[in-house]
Amino acid sequence: MAWKRGGFMSIWKKDAISVIGLGKLGQPLAVCFASKGFKTVGVDIDETVVDAINRKQATVLELGLQELLDTTGNNLRATTSFHEAIASTDTSIILVPTPSEGEGNFSSKYVEEALYSLGKALAFSKKSYHLVIISSTVSPGTIEGRLIKLLEETSGRRLNEGFGLCYCPETVALGNTIEGFLRPDMVMIGESSPEAGEQAETIYKQFCENNPPIIRMSLINAELAKLALNCYVTIKISFANSLANLCERLLGADVDVVTQAIGMDRRIGPHYLKGGLSYGGTCFPRDTRAYIALAKSVGLKADLIEAVERVNSWQDTHLLEIVLKEVERAPRRVVSVLGTAFKPNTPVIVNSPSIKLIRGLLDAGVDVTVYDPLALPNTKRLFGQRISYAESLLTCVQSAPVCVVATPWPEFRQIDETHIHWNPTIVIDCWRILDPEKLGVRVHYIPLGRGPQTIRQ
Repeated sequence: MAWKRGGFMSIWKKDAISVIGLGKLGQPLAVCFASKGFKTVGVDIDETVVDAINRKQATVLELGLQELLDTTGNNLRATTSFHEAIASTDTSIILVPTPSEGEGNFSSKYVEEALYSLGKALAFSKKSYHLVIISSTVSPGTIEGRLIKLLEETSGRRLNEGFGLCYCPETVALGNTIEGFLRPDMVMIGESSPEAGEQAETIYKQFCENNPPIIRMSLINAELAKLALNCYVTIKISFANSLANLCERLLGADVDVVTQAIGMDRRIGPHYLKGGLSYGGTCFPRDTRAYIALAKSVGLKADLIEAVERVNSWQDTHLLEIVLKEVERAPRRVVSVLGTAFKPNTPVIVNSPSIKLIRGLLDAGVDVTVYDPLALPNTKRLFGQRISYAESLLTCVQSAPVCVVATPWPEFRQIDETHIHWNPTIVIDCWRILDPEKLGVRVHYIPLGRGPQTIRQ
């Protein structure tokens, strides 16, 4: 039976949601739905994750997640059974990883595995209709090219008759996922039919706390919009970084003053317009590669995005050159690196500029000590005994005559002359978060993105 006003809508369990995938994004999403009163079933193939969620223990380090999970009461349960998800809910949201393939396209392997299992469960179900929402990022053309056919074949049902399908890509940032899910700037809905889109819109209107704009469109346009969104953000980041590089070579120039000014223009805006290190994480580097691969697949060159990738790569080279130059002036070839996560409020070190810096320093024969409030376990798994790990900010700063503030964690702002041991100590502030007046006379302060006249010699 197709979804019809007054038909399926009258019996649709709109307050019940199943979330497929309880990883870095799926777990916060499931908790957010449960916190809003939805009867939520989380599905994951990892039994340890399922058991932890059922004990009300978050397995993802995310700001406010454990506290929100504690408030969910009986609204959230986890399982490994896709049959339970189909039986208990009429809407399933798939949010699993889609890493890069060799050519740069998104791998839909885990999405396909989830759809296969959902389809098999649907095939055994007597319900007439089920809505599937894909939130994982996929390459444009994937849903209509492969995924719909897969779900039809495994479920024995036809699109818009036995099931509906929407693409509602997440637009949240690690370290701020709860805020991003509950109060998004907007919600994109790619729909297989107006009825499926209306059902998805009803869910998000009930779920979101800030009444965001909801934009409904075709599946291909939603796929392309998600990819374009992230790639455009990388353009802003790289422009701010290239501007910071210019400022370093101009007397008295300060990238923060310049970006604050141009960010006031509504054609530009202030967000993601801060000169600093290269962008990293699990999304931006993957998305630029996917955009380039997409352009190539249709006979085009993505010149602008290729330039963005070159700028981003050069930022890593530029930082390493600066640090190595200062190491040559220092009494010992030791560098302390403050922050290994690719951004604050997350333990994720994937594509982190700090990690690339550490590798470059090790290759140059430099000893490294690191500190990060959340990411040390992941860093230890990567480097093992090749580097040293400080237990506190103070210990890390005092361990080396060259100190790099690589991740702008709020607690790093407290660094002052009481943290200084070496005379001199060279402090390279990649995000200009420190107050040089508080560092004392023993510090040679180097803020990236500022011209020579603004550096206290």
